[in-house]
Amino acid sequence: MTDVAIPSDVSYPADGFALFPDRSVIALRVNGELKDLATTVEESDAVEPVAIESPDGLDILRHSAAHVLAQAVQRINPQANLGIGPPIQDGFYYDFGVAEPFTPEDLKAVEKEMQRIIREGQRFVRRVVTDDEARTELVDEPFKLELIGLKGPSSSSGTELSKTEGASVEVGAGELTIYDNVDRDGQTVWKDLCRGPHLPNTRLIGNGWALQRVAGAYWRGSEKNPQLQRIYGTAWPSKDELRAYRARLEEAAKRDHRRLGKDLDLFSFPDEIGSGLSVWHPKGGIIRQEMEQHALQRHREGGYTYVYTPHITKKDLFIESNHLVTYKEGMFPPIHLDEERDESGEVTKPGVDYYLKPMNCPMHILIYRERARSYRDLPMRLYENGTVYRYELSGALHGLTRVRGFTQDDSHLFVTPEQLESEATRVLDFVLSMLRDFGLTEFELELSLRDDEKGKWIGDEEHWAMASDALRRVAEASGLKLTEVPGEAAFYGPKIDLKTKDAIGRTWQLSTVQIDFNLPERFHLEYTGPDGEKHRPVMIHRALFGSAERFFAILLEHYAGAFPVWLSPVQVVGIPVAEEYADYLADVVDQLKTQGVRAELDHSDDRMQKKIRNHTTQKVPIMLIAGEQDRAAGAVSFRFRDGSQLNGIPLDDAVRRIRAAIDTKALVNTAEDLP
Repeated sequence: MTDVAIPSDVSYPADGFALFPDRSVIALRVNGELKDLATTVEESDAVEPVAIESPDGLDILRHSAAHVLAQAVQRINPQANLGIGPPIQDGFYYDFGVAEPFTPEDLKAVEKEMQRIIREGQRFVRRVVTDDEARTELVDEPFKLELIGLKGPSSSSGTELSKTEGASVEVGAGELTIYDNVDRDGQTVWKDLCRGPHLPNTRLIGNGWALQRVAGAYWRGSEKNPQLQRIYGTAWPSKDELRAYRARLEEAAKRDHRRLGKDLDLFSFPDEIGSGLSVWHPKGGIIRQEMEQHALQRHREGGYTYVYTPHITKKDLFIESNHLVTYKEGMFPPIHLDEERDESGEVTKPGVDYYLKPMNCPMHILIYRERARSYRDLPMRLYENGTVYRYELSGALHGLTRVRGFTQDDSHLFVTPEQLESEATRVLDFVLSMLRDFGLTEFELELSLRDDEKGKWIGDEEHWAMASDALRRVAEASGLKLTEVPGEAAFYGPKIDLKTKDAIGRTWQLSTVQIDFNLPERFHLEYTGPDGEKHRPVMIHRALFGSAERFFAILLEHYAGAFPVWLSPVQVVGIPVAEEYADYLADVVDQLKTQGVRAELDHSDDRMQKKIRNHTTQKVPIMLIAGEQDRAAGAVSFRFRDGSQLNGIPLDDAVRRIRAAIDTKALVNTAEDLP
């Protein structure tokens, strides 16, 4: 929001109210840092207004609503202990330590109390405190006291604090602050440990908010800690935007891949197998096989070599890769094998610990390291549909998007530093082309750059600068919207994340292009250069789908189960007007099968209209109907998902058009969509 002019008669120092009297401005960005509107600035400061409709403004609105939620809960139940209350996508939450879970009646009472607080127009007032002062003021809030102890001196990145979801909005780094809620009489009626910023007052929250649900949540995300009660809410600048959001939620619920997976008989999660471990049914298996076969063909054309690696490995590999230090909590427990004992029970041969692999990269590295490499061998592009296993907490599991066993379309490229930019360009172009094959068209990029603080990244500044500049040029050349995110890179290299929007406007992170200086160093990877000397290659990690499971779920929701013809498990179903035309349609189905079409004949005893309803519900893209007129003319009639029809199409033309719909990867929902 840069078109709001500062009045010409402002005298400095001045606060945000003087600079931006426009009520749509609810906060400031001063020298790049978000601040309350009450902040005093100098004329030399770089100041930008923050509107409530902006991404930053929405976060501030939602964070302020979370504070009002917490105040309302403590008004009703003064014994409730405060956890954390950050803004999240489309809303906010607050965690509470309470003796009994919240009931629906409790939520109604809390909403009424929130309405009172909002009408009171309490001011949010920032106050800097020392650690000791904060401990004294919050002596009855054990969770807040714990956060004070985790506060970092200058940055929360890399500290214990960063491991606590949402905690950075409470204490973050540097000076410690408390926000007081001050009533019209100037009395502090409530307070919370918080970095801010906040709205100027509670009245600005308006009426575009609602509480949504209650869930259990472990403190700091660990099952070893107390379970708190988490109240979720949403907040928007207006009632109309709240209604629109609720409409989107309703549409998203209809598209929920867990529901569609059951209704369309695609996959399941049997209790007998275990949480987060999916079973793919025949129809789901067909779709996944089409996805993987298409990806395999494209990778072959793109110069990748397919490899296979085992599901388990000795622990020594993950010691060398350092995953047993950096990622052990996300790994399944070891399997102890190969131990031998004599008759008396004495160990004669020590056993070995094996681990289910949480990632494929160490094994691909071993393939590279198996023999001496020359610069002439590079770039080396390895590709695998490798199944990995990660021990996600049961509360974090969510259908196919968050599972414990999943298959990554994993590529690892080994390149010379000189090849890095051209290979990254090639990878990004390949990723975009592949995703467009699946019908996704809206993309944007994020470039994650290193933290400036030494000790939070490895390698030398020259390599980091080279890689970061290369990825920046690659991203800019794509023409896509690019957002740079300083401090978000992994310690071992910068990366590009690709995000896409689905049919109802939701953003999903998909592919990653990750530069890695660390693993080539740890595994002592080398190649012989043109100068005859040994050099260290650069490694690029690239998962295009992310995982087959998650990508499948995204596509399922994007298409609401009505896949393009090439991905549909049943592409064509024959429905005779009467039984006497079944043999004719059976011949049509056989002819389609010889052309590689997944076609079936409905032999059921149901009436024709019920058959049509059944197959429409099952999202079959093309129904072929035949009666006397069609049989006599050697033709068929098409019926599509939306109910539209094409009648009397000659059989050869029908087969050609169906095959064209598959080959062009067309989305066929109507008669007009058929090629």
